[in-house]
Amino acid sequence: MAYPADADFSGKLSFLNLGEILQLLGGSGASGTLKLFSEFAPAPGVIHVDNGNPVNAGNGSLSGLEALFSLFGWTEGRFEFSTGDISCERAIKKGRMEIILDGLRLLDEGRIEKLGAPAALGSAPAAPAPAAEPVKRADQPPTIKGPLVDYSCIVDEETFYDGDEIVREGAHGNWIWVVLEGAAEIIKTTSAGSFRLLRIGDGAFLGSVASLLVGDNVRNTTVVASGNIQLGMVDSQQLSAEIAALSGDYKSLIKSLDNRLRSATDIAADIHAREGAFMAAIKDKRIAVREGQSEERLFRIREGEVVVARGTERGYLPLAVLKKGDYFGHIPFLTLGHEPHAAAVFSSADLKLVTVNTRNVESEHRRLSSTLSHIIEHLAACISATTLVTMNLYNRSGLA
Repeated sequence: MAYPADADFSGKLSFLNLGEILQLLGGSGASGTLKLFSEFAPAPGVIHVDNGNPVNAGNGSLSGLEALFSLFGWTEGRFEFSTGDISCERAIKKGRMEIILDGLRLLDEGRIEKLGAPAALGSAPAAPAPAAEPVKRADQPPTIKGPLVDYSCIVDEETFYDGDEIVREGAHGNWIWVVLEGAAEIIKTTSAGSFRLLRIGDGAFLGSVASLLVGDNVRNTTVVASGNIQLGMVDSQQLSAEIAALSGDYKSLIKSLDNRLRSATDIAADIHAREGAFMAAIKDKRIAVREGQSEERLFRIREGEVVVARGTERGYLPLAVLKKGDYFGHIPFLTLGHEPHAAAVFSSADLKLVTVNTRNVESEHRRLSSTLSHIIEHLAACISATTLVTMNLYNRSGLA
């Protein structure tokens, strides 16, 4: 089988699976066309990527999100990515991280068919394999990885061993690490005991960038080494100097993203503990942005409160509570898996807003150093992954 020779990024699917490829493209904010080739398929699978996010896909007669999920079953073959402008319809509304985690989960559960050699004509069907034990997703938190590490920003390296506590919930600290090699688990304390929320791997960041804005910072979760892990300490002086030069709007956006992740984490913890008090957060609030609405504006809250919530068969599920100074709406350069494409926004009666100039904020984001840009995008990925955890916990909880 011949492959195009003008690809910008290519390799074997046995070396990088589709989830890892999408994380790399997302980390670099790439736009273009990703093609997957297999000797067991008559035509390549195609994924259109805009600013690091899958917006449409095709696989035979399948299209959109259905096609994209089916391509997670292509575990052998090759991939090729060619950069370029994307003009196709945005048929995929889910956030990149949620797509990756959902696709890998469905593959693990056997709900996505692995592409392989067809059975020979006239051959007897293979004996059915013994039923596998159901995958216990609660015991396997989703894994977040990052792009290649920029070693110029690393000022020190530390090694932790399996089971070592790297960060303790409730402790103070504002240093930031990047995972050089290995993995760690993010653990949240609840009234029903601790639960493993997320797992981070190579290239992911550990720590709150907002702490460089507010000074003293209280850790919201515990982080424990899962196997041996090597961490690089990011140069906080260099980051602080860069952040100090940012506009007030961008600084406020960083704080708001951090607040959103903390709120989303607290809600996930409450669901884990079967505590449903947070469900009242949308009581007496009206819909300000409908889920899936075509909304291109970004707002900052001057007064009042909003609740980001996703529709379910049992009604709306709150995902995050945002207050004065926080942002909501369309952030063109980040994918949170929230509003407007994948969640609604409920507002209090006293809500007052400021419309933010997204062109200025986006232009500023493009000028960030690769390290700070990757930290912000990692924060967005954690919000998206925590949302998926929240939805899965809620579906199993019986809360209404």
